[in-house]
Amino acid sequence: MSLIAGGSFPASIVPMPNQVAVQGNYINFQDIAGGFNQWAQQYLPELYEQEVERYGNRTLSGFLRMVGAEMPMTSDQVVWTEQNRLHVAYDNCSCAPSGAANSSTVTITITPGAGNPATSAIRDGNTILITDNATGLVSAKALVTNRLSAGTDGYTIDAILYETDSGAFPAALNATSTSIFVYGSEFPKGGNGMAGAIEPGVTTFTNSPIILKDNYELSGSDAAQIGWIEVATEDGTSGYLWYLKAESETRLRFEDYMEMSMVEGVLQAQPNLGAAPAATQFGANFGPAGANGLQIKGTQGLFQAIETRGNVFSGFAGAAAPGSGALADFDEILKNLDKQGAIEENMLFLSRQTALDFDDMLAATNGGYASTQSASYGLFDNEAEMALNFGFSGFRRGSYDFYKTDWKYLNDATTRGLSKEIDGVMIPAGTSTVYDQMLGSNIRRPFLHVRYRASETEDRRFKAWITGSVGGAYTTDLDTMRVNFLSERCLVTQAANNFVLFKGA
Repeated sequence: MSLIAGGSFPASIVPMPNQVAVQGNYINFQDIAGGFNQWAQQYLPELYEQEVERYGNRTLSGFLRMVGAEMPMTSDQVVWTEQNRLHVAYDNCSCAPSGAANSSTVTITITPGAGNPATSAIRDGNTILITDNATGLVSAKALVTNRLSAGTDGYTIDAILYETDSGAFPAALNATSTSIFVYGSEFPKGGNGMAGAIEPGVTTFTNSPIILKDNYELSGSDAAQIGWIEVATEDGTSGYLWYLKAESETRLRFEDYMEMSMVEGVLQAQPNLGAAPAATQFGANFGPAGANGLQIKGTQGLFQAIETRGNVFSGFAGAAAPGSGALADFDEILKNLDKQGAIEENMLFLSRQTALDFDDMLAATNGGYASTQSASYGLFDNEAEMALNFGFSGFRRGSYDFYKTDWKYLNDATTRGLSKEIDGVMIPAGTSTVYDQMLGSNIRRPFLHVRYRASETEDRRFKAWITGSVGGAYTTDLDTMRVNFLSERCLVTQAANNFVLFKGA
């Protein structure tokens, strides 16, 4: 007895009364021609449960955790004050003899702007050094005898030269581009004391937090069909996930966004986009009714802070042969550091090409160079092994120690790896002393740190909550599970004059 072929089955398929795999009841998984639908496929494909990690660790965050800290704040704005320089100096001044060419008296005009303050702190009786800006090789010393009142071109000062070249005023100083600084004072016997006083100045900086949001949604129907997948997550754990696999990746992506926003953030250049912004300026889903550009302030990230207040070096190593052009460039950076805070230990976070340029530079300088044996590793308790565990290698140049590492953010093909604009950044290690407006006292903070909004009842460092009617939440009648993410934060870049941003030529 045999079953009749046909009916509900194609002529080529003969069902068997028992579960026996024979040629007559074989279903070709790939062949769906002839109207034989996929739902009837009885031999399922072999399924690999384990996810293939073809991109390795995909997360980019961790940079700020390495170099800074996170601290709460309660206000819409963070304000900090930084010291100004201790000594009095002026650049781009004009200097000329007061009388004949061989006159020992000179007149110096200090023009506000171009780095000079609006008022002069030079007083009668100060001894000053005058030098040319063109070469810096010609100088003269003088005694200020009369600090005149302000004029249309700035502050004018009369001074007597202590010495001249063969009785003639140095021609290189008879120019509109000279620099001066105060190195002391001298008074005659029986004279009055120093007139006036120097009021120490401070510079105040501000930044504002931004609100970051993201979410993940899953319908109730999809949540009912559970499919397991084995994963190894970027935080070092592994195991099985079902539909929350996508939620996990959304969370990781949002954590990256929190750090990337602190690095890339910029201030809104046009806070006022018009007295009456157009009603369609922002979409209905962007914000509350009437939301417009007046509510968008932006925030100053690391790159903008360095470009605004720090040091920028373009074209490190240039197009020279490996190692040959980088050392001269690096020494120029060191000379500039000497003019700033001269912080001994610094960390270099570099793109792949710039890291290779540093390696070539060090190899060319010290043939059998072993980069991990050159620095003292004071930042890592003088333990080279600890530094290597963090991915740093160190070297010493001049009186500075440097610890360099690759910055994945600059190499990833979906972030700054798309652009050649930023080659790396140099960040001073340690802490700075600043005046905290909220505490009313001097405090020590890492040069680079994040402030997030928080109070006793609301912590907005990283918020995550579930809404909808799926997955245990019963807050709305929407047939979905919605996982919401939110953070409100900003970056504080203190003493940016000690930072260096490497940019492509």
